[in-house]
Amino acid sequence: MANKLPRETRIQILNMLCEGVSMRAISRMTGVSTNTVDKLLISAGLACAQHHDATVRNVKAKRVQCDEIWSFVYAKAKNVSTAKAAPDRAGDVWTWTALDSDSKMILSYFVGGRDSGYAMAFMDDLRGRLANRVQLTTDGHKAYLGAVEEAFGDDIDYAMLVKLYGEGPRAEARYSPAECIGIRKGHVTGKPDQKHVSTSHVERSNLSMRMHMRRFTRLTNAHSKKFENHCHMIAIYTTWYNFVRINSAVKMAPAMAAGVSHRLWEMGDMVDLIDAAEGPSKKRGSYKPRISN
Repeated sequence: MANKLPRETRIQILNMLCEGVSMRAISRMTGVSTNTVDKLLISAGLACAQHHDATVRNVKAKRVQCDEIWSFVYAKAKNVSTAKAAPDRAGDVWTWTALDSDSKMILSYFVGGRDSGYAMAFMDDLRGRLANRVQLTTDGHKAYLGAVEEAFGDDIDYAMLVKLYGEGPRAEARYSPAECIGIRKGHVTGKPDQKHVSTSHVERSNLSMRMHMRRFTRLTNAHSKKFENHCHMIAIYTTWYNFVRINSAVKMAPAMAAGVSHRLWEMGDMVDLIDAAEGPSKKRGSYKPRISN
């Protein structure tokens, strides 16, 4: 008997993870321990990250939009200093995402801080996945300026979309954003078409990410407790979003619309990724412990 969950159970758990069900709820509904769910999360996250890195390459996009989505690990940054036994990487975490505006495919994502170093790594990764010159739109975050120039040079048509906000919300509505009272489009490099200077598509994609992963919910106790698991879940979600889920705007999976995949995946294909990454399963009793000298 192979030392792993039945295929159908793994498919069920992965589906539930991608639909925002908490790990403890998954454990209760499937009769599988939370440790086992955690192990599947890790193995699936690693396999999906490897697949994305190897497969999402040479994408022929026209317009790319970038944005950052906030979340936190273990505790919000302001509470980390007083949190009990806070692990490494606790605090605010930002997920940078780059979306092909036409196919709605997530081309690149990067998890970490929000400073220029992370912006540089994110743009370098995005550049390596594109097959041609694109029009790029980002928000007004200043870290993008140097990062885009370093990664693309003059080989890009780049504009910033800066949103102008009014006064902040009242105290009783402090979790609501301030009202957007206008926008300003700023030309940065090349010849961006002003009609397509927008971040609406990537912001909508990030809303889907927030709604499908309870780790991103603003007021919740379902936030990530470990930075690594946070990254694993984002990798799983990205593969599911790109290859398995039909996007209503393009009527197919984004990977199909982008020409990266020739067919619509099923969740079983993600299980196959895990099996391929892990290699042949071990039989119970075949493990030989390593003994240090």
